[in-house]
Amino acid sequence: MFSNELLDQAEKLVEALRQRKLMVATAESCTGGLLAGLLTTVPGTSDIFERGFVTYTNEAKMQMIDVPEEILNNQGAVSRECAEAMARGALANSAADLAVSITGIAGPTGATPAKPVGLVHFGLAGKDGVLQHRQERFPGDRTAVRLASVEVALELLQAGLN
Repeated sequence: MFSNELLDQAEKLVEALRQRKLMVATAESCTGGLLAGLLTTVPGTSDIFERGFVTYTNEAKMQMIDVPEEILNNQGAVSRECAEAMARGALANSAADLAVSITGIAGPTGATPAKPVGLVHFGLAGKDGVLQHRQERFPGDRTAVRLASVEVALELLQAGLN
């Protein structure tokens, strides 16, 4: 399912995290656990992967990782504010040092004029106070959007180590 390139990126990230003795948590919506699945294909991931939250619904986001209802009502699940809250919530509800979040519209349905298919927001939170956001608009079908999202999340985690 995963390309050799993605697998290679995951292996390099796992090794870099292992060397720094850091643990990671994921909070995924539109990717439905693909990032966690990719990371756990790497042997020895238990050294660096603390847990993954698949928070596909707004209720799950609120219950599992404490995304404020106000954010979901006012900005929506596909927003910078939600991605940042997801990352902070995954960090707070785990023993991880870094948490990455992914929330977007993979399609083919669910889009609006303001939030088209392929729009994805990412958050990165660290125990050292690091908080980053990234927004992307990916072309392609549902699978392409989801896999491109996983790749960006890996890049964010890697950048969070530097």
